[in-house]
Amino acid sequence: MSKSKRIVAFVMSFLITGVLLGYTTNSATALKDPAPIPAEIPKTFSGLAEQARPAVVNIRTVKTVQGGGRVFRHFFRGPQDQTDPFRDFFGPFSNGQPPQDFKQRSLGSGFIIDREGYIVTNNHVIDAADQITVKLSNNKEYDAKLVGRDPKTDLALIKIKGASDLKPLPMGDSEKLKVGSWVVAIGSPFGLEQTVTAGIVSAKGRIIGSGPFDDFIQTDAFINPGNSGGPLINMNGEVIGINTAIAAGGQGIGFAIPMNLAKGIIDQLKSNGEVVRAWLGVGIQDLTPELAEYYGLKGKTGVLVTQVYKGDPADNAGIQPKDIIISVDGKPVDSSKDLLRIIANAHVGKKAAITLFRDGKNETVSAKLSKRTDSERLAQSEPEVAEPFGLSVAELTPENAHQYGYDKNEKGLLVTDIKPGSKADRAGIRKGDLIKETNRTPVDSLTTFQKEMERNADKLQLLVKRQDQGYLVFKIS
Repeated sequence: MSKSKRIVAFVMSFLITGVLLGYTTNSATALKDPAPIPAEIPKTFSGLAEQARPAVVNIRTVKTVQGGGRVFRHFFRGPQDQTDPFRDFFGPFSNGQPPQDFKQRSLGSGFIIDREGYIVTNNHVIDAADQITVKLSNNKEYDAKLVGRDPKTDLALIKIKGASDLKPLPMGDSEKLKVGSWVVAIGSPFGLEQTVTAGIVSAKGRIIGSGPFDDFIQTDAFINPGNSGGPLINMNGEVIGINTAIAAGGQGIGFAIPMNLAKGIIDQLKSNGEVVRAWLGVGIQDLTPELAEYYGLKGKTGVLVTQVYKGDPADNAGIQPKDIIISVDGKPVDSSKDLLRIIANAHVGKKAAITLFRDGKNETVSAKLSKRTDSERLAQSEPEVAEPFGLSVAELTPENAHQYGYDKNEKGLLVTDIKPGSKADRAGIRKGDLIKETNRTPVDSLTTFQKEMERNADKLQLLVKRQDQGYLVFKIS
């Protein structure tokens, strides 16, 4: 190769190397994570399991089922007892004798919380049990006494006597638990005692429709029948949840009650044997963007008051329907669940500062909370009037209020018919809806409604109350 060619080749190789180096450097810079995530996958869970297992117990219960029932008799009667199959459906007695009771046995888990012998489990594990037996990790068995239970959160507290050298589990802070964190579940799935499974926290704040205080931790640590009542433990060996439920048809999806919710319940059960919750006395619903816009509230924070029960704390404090509760004692209220939990966890007799959004501005009232009990609740029709928007309405009467599930003293106009394909139909209004306001003007008579319709014939906003959904806003134009 000539000297000139060698020089050209050297220059080209230099340029190519420089380009490649520059690309590599730039790529490394672009791909570099400014905050690299350290490897946190545990090499083993054996130390954690060894530390926690002595506090985890197996719970066996026996309860009497009155009369057995069709399923029991179908599976457990002898082959010689082949009588008329329709007897099980139409006849309460067999050969003139009342059906026999039988003993139903079930299994569950629990964990020791102190050296006095108190054990936490699920309410459904011990519900209606005639006998509760606790088996410790050392295989010793003890009869347990029910201290108290709370069906609303599915928690129960039992106690054993005579056991020595108990090793309780410490309670952790479930609020600090992060999605993706490693957790360990220990229990007796299918009766297999002291089974350890590991996984991560898949989600928090899950609502699965099990009760008014749904706020579950979701995990993929395997939870199976028999795990109920056992602990969900973080990597520090602290209980951050009580294993409770399994997603129907979902493999590897389990739910646990957060420890921060359980702590107050456990303390009350231990002290009083029951749970006492505070009561505000309002019906509420979550805000929709349409409702927030309708009332002129920026953002979607708060819950709408749909009903105020006469003589209860909210009524005495001056809270009114259509107020929007923004916070309680400075704690923001983002959903109905938030308000329910805040009030329920407050002390009975406490004066709570309720911040409301009303008529375009905030104001704060003081409500003295009362004790909640399970019993707390929640003539001829006027001629129907067909309107140009395609809906027919009638004034609310005791008869049609009962028919559609409204209180007889409620104010508003009942939608009795919707013309298919009309503006009202396209807007989503349904038969049975109760029109409360038109363009923020309360509607209490057909005359008022007709005037508003005429005044706003080109554009109409309706505030509607719908059974099981609360208040909704519809725009008709």
